[in-house]
Amino acid sequence: MPQGGYLPEGMIIDTEKNQELISSHNGLSKAICEGTILEAMATVCDESRCLTVDLNGIKGIIPRNETAIGIDSGQTRDIAVISRVGKPVCFKVVNRIGDDYILSRRQAQREALDYFMEELEEGEIIRCAVTHLEPFGVFVDIGCGNISLIGIENISVSRIVHPRERFYPGQYIYAAVLSKRMGIDRLTLTHRELLGTWEENSRRLSPGQTTIGTVRGIEDYGVFVELKPNLSGLAERREGLETGDAVSVFIKSILPEKMKVKLIIIDRLMRKGSGIITDSDYYLTSGRIKNWVYSPTGCKNKYIATIFGGEEM
Repeated sequence: MPQGGYLPEGMIIDTEKNQELISSHNGLSKAICEGTILEAMATVCDESRCLTVDLNGIKGIIPRNETAIGIDSGQTRDIAVISRVGKPVCFKVVNRIGDDYILSRRQAQREALDYFMEELEEGEIIRCAVTHLEPFGVFVDIGCGNISLIGIENISVSRIVHPRERFYPGQYIYAAVLSKRMGIDRLTLTHRELLGTWEENSRRLSPGQTTIGTVRGIEDYGVFVELKPNLSGLAERREGLETGDAVSVFIKSILPEKMKVKLIIIDRLMRKGSGIITDSDYYLTSGRIKNWVYSPTGCKNKYIATIFGGEEM
């Protein structure tokens, strides 16, 4: 596993090993000795911004300065801690005081981040969890609550107005490492390369077929209709359409040499298009990409490619 077992928060809480260790004093003592990273539910954030964690009836406490990397310096804001209440948090068990345990989420995050910065390479595919959405991109947990950004331009080839058109908070997705900035311990991710090339997507369609798409753009010269997250076609303008509308479209022609799909809009459907990514949309979910060329062979109109570890083309 490229993440070395350092998974997004929430992915190990229900595993047999985790439940066994957090459910008894013997298990928690073993976790102290072995330095095991565990997960449990945060139930309270007190006025001092310390987290209380439910260890299946045993009380765990994460002091404020141990709740996250950067919390003391202000790099991480208190809202990042407060928002964990009612959700799983990862931690290392540090000490026992009476029947209670002192925990450190910061130590778990630091161990995971050190591994990511040393071991992950550009182009490597990892599992992530969506934490929140902004107009400029989607923030994801890459492991133990460490957060990275996928910029909106790297979500899909088909352009979107807001990441909510692709993702929702709490969703598990895949992404590839686009770059590493060692000095500030930051990974930048990309997503569009996992959704297939133009040829891979167009291969699922045929001229003469009628299918469902989503209106993504309306211009004087036509309507852009998304057929798949990495594939759009162009239809003639039709009155009464709005961005986000679901439509049925007739595939008039598929032209690889021009990287174009010509469409005819049949009808506006009485619902909005989704566009939310599902596991079936992915062409790649593991391994490492060294370079990715979206444009079909022989296309002279436009060249879209990503060279990992180098410059985007």
